[in-house]
Amino acid sequence: MRILLTNDDGMFAPGLKVLKEIADQLSDDVWIVAPETNQSGVSHSLTLHNPLRVRPIGERRIAVAGTPTDCVLIAVLELMKDHKPDLVLSGINQGQNTADDTTYSGTIAGAMEGAMLGIPSIALSQTRAAGGNGGEGPICWEPARQHGVDTISKLLAAGWPEKVLMNVNFPDCPLEEIKGIEVTNQGYSDPNKSIGYAKREDMHGEPYYWITYRRNTLNPPKGTDLGALCDKHISVTPLHLDLTHYKTCQSLQSKLQN
Repeated sequence: MRILLTNDDGMFAPGLKVLKEIADQLSDDVWIVAPETNQSGVSHSLTLHNPLRVRPIGERRIAVAGTPTDCVLIAVLELMKDHKPDLVLSGINQGQNTADDTTYSGTIAGAMEGAMLGIPSIALSQTRAAGGNGGEGPICWEPARQHGVDTISKLLAAGWPEKVLMNVNFPDCPLEEIKGIEVTNQGYSDPNKSIGYAKREDMHGEPYYWITYRRNTLNPPKGTDLGALCDKHISVTPLHLDLTHYKTCQSLQSKLQN
């Protein structure tokens, strides 16, 4: 089995190193094609106005000056075109990708692009510890490191339809407290999350802004990705590429097609 690894935290992120350890237990043919720099929050964006430069930095290890989507595209269509990957693994993200965050996530986008190209694809993320004042604390990779191979193997054995990708989130808790895998829905909103802007001034007195992110305590609904993580389960959420809301389609047909 040929496996392609990518991420959005960049080629030298610790989560990608953990993912390589996991992938090496599944195959002896593992490629890494990942962004040269951090691309968190770029979602499913393409680089359209600059050339994509690639830089080999080791055997089957290539850095791309682009987004996770760019990385998967150039890997499958060019760098690995003579023998395309059988599996795309994207991550392991530093922090969870759940609820609304999935729409921002470059980690999800890497797996999404793999699914669009007809390749089974899995996005993987490791929840951070809660920090002080609602912020995010340090990250422990052991839940992903210890449960990654088993989770991926079970998913591959089960299989899933084309144009569907798997979103896996590992809880932040001691290994002995992890209760297993829960198949979940994507949460519609995360009341735990608060995004704002911090306004500052540069040396010339001109304003600039930093996005701020705050996470508080909550009790998310059971059956959702957030609920599973709070309950110390590994969350597995099947996501699909069709964004159509079919129920609304049906209601609009009678109202608009006169």
